[in-house]
Parts: sequence; structure tokens; C-alpha cells
Amino acid sequence: MNRPKIAIPMGDPAGVGPEIVVKTAVAKEIQDLCDLVIIGDRKVLEKATGICGVNLQIHSIENVEDGNYQEGILNVIDLDNIDLEKMEYGKVQGMCGKAAFEYIKKSVELAMNHEVDAIATTPINKESLRAGKIDYIGHTEILGDLSNSRDPLTMFEVANMRVFFLTRHMSLRNACDAITKERVLEYIQRCTKALKQLGVTGRMAVAGLNPHSGEHGLFGYEEVEAVSPAVEEAKKLGYDVVGPIGADSVFHQALQGKYQAVLSLYHDQGHIATKTYDFERTIAITLDMPFLRTSVDHGTAFDIAGKGIVSAVSMIEAVRLAAKYAPNFKNI
Repeated sequence: MNRPKIAIPMGDPAGVGPEIVVKTAVAKEIQDLCDLVIIGDRKVLEKATGICGVNLQIHSIENVEDGNYQEGILNVIDLDNIDLEKMEYGKVQGMCGKAAFEYIKKSVELAMNHEVDAIATTPINKESLRAGKIDYIGHTEILGDLSNSRDPLTMFEVANMRVFFLTRHMSLRNACDAITKERVLEYIQRCTKALKQLGVTGRMAVAGLNPHSGEHGLFGYEEVEAVSPAVEEAKKLGYDVVGPIGADSVFHQALQGKYQAVLSLYHDQGHIATKTYDFERTIAITLDMPFLRTSVDHGTAFDIAGKGIVSAVSMIEAVRLAAKYAPNFKNI
């Protein structure tokens, strides 16, 4: 059977990335599902196996096809870019920020060359990137630039619920101002395209902004002036979409299978819905790029790095979703 190959950049070496990588590699459900290719530093990963008490043989490879994809073996493209004597767990270090970027860059190269089927990313640290003179604020910006993607889309998935975001990192006041008919229509179109990349079809719902979706203007006009007209326009264009649906019910309905996806209008609206249901298994999927990327939805956890106590549940779920969607993924 042709098993999906999932590339995992190791993340910030001073964070919990190496630990969740080795814990994920020995998880039975992952061993049965896909082949892992780690891009990182062999020395750091060997140290992580000792810290976490896992039984793994580190196998350095030059190319993906050189891997020995058997249980108990961790195949690593070793960039050898960390000085262990200088590295300190839980500290912002330029060396580690630069290394984390290099792992991502190599992973993107493999994905763009179709040597791996998807990327599942581990945490990086914005301050470490800056200290390493890497001029990006996060994964999405790095991935978009390296893959020449204009504006990658973020989708969260947990259980049966998929959530897109019309606005993300801006104040709530600015997010309200950003809700225009044109923007909502554009995102309905882009989100539908992104779902098709995953092989997912079905109805999308647009969440309301105001209580009870504004009650026809009684509690706000965003739905009347922007959301409803955009949904009606999308329907005329042939999109299977409904809305606005009150945010106090639309996410529950999505979990029940009524909708294949929900377009959340602002950051916390969708984050609260997904993370309250299952914080650790809420996974970020980046779409509208030439390759599929999933990610843990937690940070480098510097406070517990190097202690072997971090949970790998989120990483395991990120890899599981990458393997789930990889066979159907299309660059459209």
C-alpha cells in the first residue's frame, strides 16, 4: 500500500517541538497510518528520545526515498545546525529561530517537489525568529512566501467541525469594519475552493456577527448590509451556502453534520467554538497553497521544554489529519 509521507519540521529546538516529534513517532496510530520524514537536527532529536524515554533509532537520510520506514526508526534529514553546548531549553535564542526557519524551508522544498504528501508543523517562536534575523512573524507568512501563495487560508478542524476565518489577528472593532459584502463573498468562494482541495463537498454556513444575526437590523446592520447580500450573491453564482446563522447554534449544527464548514466572522468566534469542544484536538490546516499543511495549535511551551512532560496529542492529531487528507489533496 502506498502510505502518505508526511514531512515534519522539528520546530524551535529550545521548545517542545523535538519532544512531541519523538512521542508522535512511537504512537501506534501514526505508525499504522503514514511514514514520517523529520527535518531537524539529529543531536537534538537523540536528546529528546532520552528526555521522553522513547525507544527510537535515529536514521539520518539525504533523500526521502532513502528512508527506512519501519517501526522504531525515525528518519531524519539532518541539517546539523544546532550547537548543543550553547542551546538552552526554554530560552529565546537566535540560533534556534534560524534553525527552525531552515527546517520549514526544507520541508516546503520537499512538498513543492512532490517528495512528501503533506507537512505537519511543530511550534516556532516569534522572538527566536527575530533574534535569528528571520523577518517573518509566523508559519503562515513563511509558508505563503516560500510557496508564492498570495494569502493562505486557515481552517480549524475538530471532530466533524471545520471552521474558516473571515478576519483573524485584528481588534474586534476593526474586524467589524472588515465585514463587507465583497469580503464575505470572496471568502465564500475561496473557502469552497479550499474544501475542494481536500476533496470535501457540501454546504457551508456563514456565522452571524450580532445576537440572533442582528434580527433584521434590531441588533446591528452587518448582517443586513453585508452578510446576507453576499450569501445571496454566492447562491446565484452556484455556491452551496447558507447564512447568516446565529453563532450560538451554527457551530453545534456543524458538529452534528448539518454543514461541512462554517465561515467564522472574527478570530475568537471560531476559536472558542472549536477549542471549547476539544482544545488539544483542534488542528489548524493551511489551504489555498500548492501543498497541504496541518499544525498543532499550541506554542513552544518554553516553561516545560526539556522536561519530557509535554502532551503529544495535538501533534498526533495534526499528523493524522495530514495523512487523512493527503490522498485527496489537489492543487487547484
